[in-house]
Order: sequence, then C-alpha cells, then structure tokens
Amino acid sequence: MKALTLIFVILIALLQYPLWLGKGSWLWVWNLSQQIEQEKESNDKLKSRNDSMDAEVHDLKQGYAAIEERARSELGMVKQDEVFYQLIDENNLAKPNPVAPSIQPPVKPSEPVVRAAKR
Repeated sequence: MKALTLIFVILIALLQYPLWLGKGSWLWVWNLSQQIEQEKESNDKLKSRNDSMDAEVHDLKQGYAAIEERARSELGMVKQDEVFYQLIDENNLAKPNPVAPSIQPPVKPSEPVVRAAKR
C-alpha cells in the first residue's frame, strides 16, 4: 500500500510539472502577457506618431500654408517685400559657452538687438 501511494504521489508530481515549470507554465504565460502589454503600448506610441506624420504629409500635399510655415520656421525665409524684425530680449541672452568662446558672437547686453531684412 505504501508503494502504491508513493507511485501516485510521483505520478501527480510528474503531471503537475508542466503546469508549474514547463513551457506552458503559469509563470511563462504571465511573462508573455507582460511582453504583449509592453508591445501594445509601444505600438500605440508609434501609431500616434505615424498618424501625426500622415496628417503633416496630407497638409503638405493639400495646401501651401504648411509649406510656408516650414519655410519660415526652419529655413528663416520671408516673403517678397516683407520686413522681418527679430527682437532679442536681454534677459534671455545666452551666456558665453566656456568650452568654445570663439564661436559665440559678441553681444551688447545694454541694448536690444534689432535686425531687419527687406527683399
């Protein structure tokens, strides 16, 4: 009788092994579900980025307002016969960079800098 009980205990332990420690164990399934959640979050971020880029491409294809905005902000372009004024606040002047002082242009902090361009 003791031998039969021992055989049943060993048989039950062998049957429980895949549930707790095997490839389809609870821990393995839990880890996979965590990885799936992380990938879903990553996919959502990438989808929102793609949607914004798609909207930007659509704007660039449809009209000239987006192209004009890009030309102004990124390239510093102005329209013909347009005057461009740039006012620099002396409180927001950058301090000289101690690593590369020769790159920084000299600025008089006592008066604001005004630049005008007419084309």
